[in-house]
Parts: sequence; structure tokens; C-alpha cells
Amino acid sequence: MKKINVAIDGPAAGGKTTVARLLATKLGLIYVDTGMMYRAVSWQALQDNCNLDDAESLGKLAEGLDLRLEADAGSGCRVYVSSKDLTDLLHEPEINVVVPKVAAVSLVRRDMVRRQRELADQGGIVMAGRDICTVVLPDARLKYYLDASLEERTRRRVKDLESSGHKVTFEEVKEQLAKRDYDDSHRSDSPLIQAPDAKYIDSDNLSALEIVEIMIQDYQQALSEV
Repeated sequence: MKKINVAIDGPAAGGKTTVARLLATKLGLIYVDTGMMYRAVSWQALQDNCNLDDAESLGKLAEGLDLRLEADAGSGCRVYVSSKDLTDLLHEPEINVVVPKVAAVSLVRRDMVRRQRELADQGGIVMAGRDICTVVLPDARLKYYLDASLEERTRRRVKDLESSGHKVTFEEVKEQLAKRDYDDSHRSDSPLIQAPDAKYIDSDNLSALEIVEIMIQDYQQALSEV
């Protein structure tokens, strides 16, 4: 029996990564963080001093990237480029700045979507991102839009950055997230929107575990209907 795929969309710092990783662990599925794939392309673009306004060059870079994702019990998903483990480097501030621009390039998105669909072909995937329900896996059996207020998302991101040794202010991070929200929702290619058939979950007052429990109930119900 082919396993069910779970697609999760939502804005930056909305809790997608934590929830998707925990859900995959509890259900014995494979977690795929698509945002990390775009971050890997962004990292390589910075390494190569690529012109971020040159869409064709960015597309060629993405297409030729030796990119590999590997399940990991700790992080959920580790990202390798040319056998180099980049996982712990991909949330650095310089990546945060450029990834919206890189991710908006249609040629880059086309190649990443191809890779993501190939990963999901086997089934049993929990995939998180910004266009998973709408573009990458529109036929996923379970689809969610995981949201939270800008204030709550800022608080979470500040906590994560400070725990990684970065000195940031609340207002600075809030401004960055607000800009990312605008960029993601206004790009011409695959903007961040809630799919009509995706379940909306406001995570402001829910823990990751509480959200996962909701999804597990949905998953068990979906299995019973297969």
C-alpha cells in the first residue's frame, strides 16, 4: 500500500519545520524541508559570487547543484551539497537576506519542484514549505496551512537566533519577517497562499505536540479511507 503524503505550507517561523519533523518521527515517515533546498541554492550562489539579479545564471546553478537530503534523527533532515553538510550553515543571517530573492526565480523553482516531486513519488513523505499544497504536491492526501501572528513568529525566530549565538533585536527580526511575508506572498511564481482544501491551523496558542496530535488523527482517518 502506498503511504500517504502530508503537505504543510505557511509563513516563515510559523512552526512548519518543528511540526513536520515531529510528525514524520511519530508516523515513521520521511521529513523533507523544501526551504532548506532553496537555502542551499542561496548558499552556493553566495559562494560563487553569483549575480542575484541574473535569473538565468541562478537557474543554471540550481540545475547543476549536487544537492542531497538525508533523514536525520536529530535535525530531521540534513542537507548536503557536493557531499558537504551545510545543515548548520543555512540559517545564517546572510542566507536569510538573499533566499527570498533566489526562491522567487522561476528557473530555480522549476528545478527544486522537480526534485521535490521525485522525493515524494515513493509516498510516505511529510513535506514543508510555501507552495507544497498549491504547486508541488497538490494531490497530497493531507494538506495544511500552518500560521501564527507576526509577533509570535518574531518571538520564536529571535529565540532560535539567540540560541545559535546571534545578537538580534525583536524589531529587527520582525521587520525581516514582515518583508519575507510580503516577498513570499507577492512573487509572481508560486506565491505563498492557503490552498482551498488545506486545513488552516493557527499555532499561536498551540504547542507543536498539540498540532501534531491533530495531524495524527487526520492521518489515521485518511488511512482508514484508503
